[in-house]
Amino acid sequence: MKTTQRWISHLSKISRSAGPVLVGAALVGTLAGCGGMTPRESRNTAVGAGVGALGGALISGGDLGTTVGGAVVGGVIGNVVTDDRHRR
Repeated sequence: MKTTQRWISHLSKISRSAGPVLVGAALVGTLAGCGGMTPRESRNTAVGAGVGALGGALISGGDLGTTVGGAVVGGVIGNVVTDDRHRR
């Protein structure tokens, strides 16, 4: 039983140290992906992500994974439904 406890302890240490690195990498990737967007697309994506995060948090009672998933889905929907007339 001690082997299992040590293994779990090592995993929690790894996840604590890797968490900020993964969040930072995701943030950099997200910002780099938004570089070519028009202001309208950026605004609609941000609004969609906010509404999706709020919906995910309300549905799940504040579960982090569901909130982030809702933000991702909302952001994608906000970007896709944007009809940018200037690119035509």
